[in-house]
Amino acid sequence: MQFANGWLSFELGVLQRLKFASIALPFTGEPNMGMHVKRWRVRVAANDPMVWSHIKSTALIENHGEQLSETDLDQVLEDAYVPHDKLDNPSLLKWFNEADACWFDNVRFAAEHLPPLKRELALTAGMMTGDYVLSFDEDTRSLREPLCLSKTFRLMLGSLPLAHDNTLRNKSSNQDVRDFIAERQHTDLLFLRLPPPVTQMSVARDPLAAWREEWLRGGDDFWLEFDKERGSKLGSRVQSKQQYLGFVEDLLRTASHIPSWAIAHTENGFISTEELVEKIARVRKVNAIYSKDFSDLLGVRASIIVASS
Repeated sequence: MQFANGWLSFELGVLQRLKFASIALPFTGEPNMGMHVKRWRVRVAANDPMVWSHIKSTALIENHGEQLSETDLDQVLEDAYVPHDKLDNPSLLKWFNEADACWFDNVRFAAEHLPPLKRELALTAGMMTGDYVLSFDEDTRSLREPLCLSKTFRLMLGSLPLAHDNTLRNKSSNQDVRDFIAERQHTDLLFLRLPPPVTQMSVARDPLAAWREEWLRGGDDFWLEFDKERGSKLGSRVQSKQQYLGFVEDLLRTASHIPSWAIAHTENGFISTEELVEKIARVRKVNAIYSKDFSDLLGVRASIIVASS
């Protein structure tokens, strides 16, 4: 949701008001914002606990110019529809029909034989292909273009922006957010896009994020351990707003060595901007609050709270 054009423009508009030469993104999610900031000749340190985000950020932020050649594409797609006795990743059948699941299984395996940055580009195009397939339901499936997945893959790859070389050492990592901030980041600005609160009564995982993660990790048997590792930290399930705000404060205290913060918050009825500002002010002086109302389109209000030491 946050990467609708208006939302991204709001984030970039606020960042243009700030002075910074380097930025840390603990919860990167989709790498759109980091890609734009990179073109301002800002050093970007992108991170996300989810593998799918890390791979996209490596392909589109860390990458300074690598592209897939026709030979690489042939290598990835040549045997994409060759069936096997069984899928290496049977969890794909939760998301796709048997023929499509076979294609994703084979492309995932073939991509592993590419050099690192080309591998990430191929997997990014694969994620986009899967998202396209899953955008159709039973009522709209007849509208799906009658193209084989390999052709769709090529179209998705061609739609990716060319990697930009800003001459700086941009990095993408797949770490626990607290560890990422505490151990590695010496940047001018922390851009913390707060994850939406997930309560014990919340619905299941976002399906797009879930299928991508299961495809890239080779199955769905990792979720229990993944959730256990994230327990009692920002991004894990919470029982109350007080617990969520406590996680926010803990992470911000860990980030006290970063001179400036921009904290993006979506007000959806669980925590108000006023409550969040009060919590941030316990750690550091709040300099400005920028807000934009997206209620007509998305039913939420966005805020970015700026604080500095």
